[in-house]
Amino acid sequence: LAGYPLGMRFRFLDPAADSPARLLGEFVHAEFTDRSALARFAEGLDLVTFEFENVPVEAVEFLSARVPVFPGAKALHEAQDRLAEKTCFQACGLEVHDFAPASNRAEFDAAVARLGLPCVIKTRRMGYDGKGQAVARDLAGADAAWRALGRQPLLLEKFVPFSREVSILAARSRTGEVAVYPLTQNVHEKGILRTSIAPTTDGPPGLQASAERYAARVLEALNYAGVLAIEFFVVEDSTHPTGVRLLANEMAPRVHNSGHWTIEGAQTSQFENHLRAIAGLPLGPASLREGIVRAAMFNLIGRSPPLADLLRLPRAHVHLYGKAERPGRKIGHVTMCWSTLSDVEPDMGAACRLLSERDVQRAEGSISGRATQGSSGHG
Repeated sequence: LAGYPLGMRFRFLDPAADSPARLLGEFVHAEFTDRSALARFAEGLDLVTFEFENVPVEAVEFLSARVPVFPGAKALHEAQDRLAEKTCFQACGLEVHDFAPASNRAEFDAAVARLGLPCVIKTRRMGYDGKGQAVARDLAGADAAWRALGRQPLLLEKFVPFSREVSILAARSRTGEVAVYPLTQNVHEKGILRTSIAPTTDGPPGLQASAERYAARVLEALNYAGVLAIEFFVVEDSTHPTGVRLLANEMAPRVHNSGHWTIEGAQTSQFENHLRAIAGLPLGPASLREGIVRAAMFNLIGRSPPLADLLRLPRAHVHLYGKAERPGRKIGHVTMCWSTLSDVEPDMGAACRLLSERDVQRAEGSISGRATQGSSGHG
């Protein structure tokens, strides 16, 4: 949708026959592993991109031999394997949780002993929206996590209480130009993003600059083109010069859910800047639109309230994806933008009450900086 005003035309490949993308352009219904279909898909294209990180690296490599693909296979590989991701972060000078890989029970037990309890146990691959992970608070919990997840390589992380979760979104073009969006504060429930607000409402001076430096290092190391999101935990630390530390949690080599507020809230949406970046076009400004002081996004998960109720919310912009309702599935989102800070909290409260009574305290807590340390699992 962001590309059509730029004169771009699109072809889509998706294993799901009912993909909403089928309504937006030429559609190829095929598995990502179907090389014959991939070859047909690539014919006549100027370039290819992807919108989630579980596309097989082999598919991207196959396509890359026929047409430029952005971001490239290297970025996809780093994001798909949590061990490779942590190693990439460390190589770029980003601070991460203490971690240990485990491929068998002996390595698992040794990792638990070294990291201590509680610890976070994750599958190295295919974790998304809180899936493929567990928090072990005692030895019985660790044993249960092994029995549930131990059939595949794991990554264990030391549990570090954090005050809030934030993400930085940055676009880098094929020419090396970079545009970075305001740091976004996120609220998760059961590992699924519920609410994002930008710019982050609390934090010491320099937090945005620190996140931008980290993003720039990763973008450069991966020779990246497109939009990249990096999620951080903010950890209170009185010994640190700023009073907090940013721990890199994970990255997404694509446009990101926490950046959907940019559609109405930023001068250039993340979607448009992604397309500009991979096409080698000049990037647009990533700052808030003139007159806007705060923007927020609320995910619609599982099922949506009646459309009329959503549209009655003050300042609401509703985006429905055309996906079938299903528990835990993101089927749309609502964005809000404000020119006056005094309107933010009552409007967010109204949205949270409509979407989920349980979200009210957590979302309202996030905008006043009252997120509970360690209250949400590492996602």
